[in-house]
Amino acid sequence: MGLPMESPALESSADEERGEKSPGAFRTITEVSEDLGVPQHVLRFWESRFSQIKPTKRAGGRRYYRPEDVDLVKGVSCLLRGKGYTIRGAQRVLKESGVRFVQALGRGEAEVGAPTGADRDEESVEAAAADRRSLEGALAELRACRALLANLDETDHEAA
Repeated sequence: MGLPMESPALESSADEERGEKSPGAFRTITEVSEDLGVPQHVLRFWESRFSQIKPTKRAGGRRYYRPEDVDLVKGVSCLLRGKGYTIRGAQRVLKESGVRFVQALGRGEAEVGAPTGADRDEESVEAAAADRRSLEGALAELRACRALLANLDETDHEAA
């Protein structure tokens, strides 16, 4: 069973045949996945965690994302992957600020601060702490090298 072709958003056009779709066209899960750089299974997982993400499903369960669905998924991606929010933290932003705000995040029309407390992705925090420890270690090594070079320079001046 195919898609109904009455809907202007689903109609085929010359642009579509070249791989370009109009801004109002529906997107497949493959297209959204590629656009976001997120595997399809992650998009399906997000659907299970965010009740607000509801792509249209057609014959055989194929998902079609409307432009507002794509904006919402982009906003959720921004919260989770861009800002380091946890699932629960991103759900809280959706609940407190609303779907339109998260869609605006997805379009780049709004900003959200960094997560705090329980809204923070602990893996990102741990990775940042590990990076800091590594950088502090490298800095300590550089300072030790500078001290050695300073001693060598003093030795050269004394010998001359």
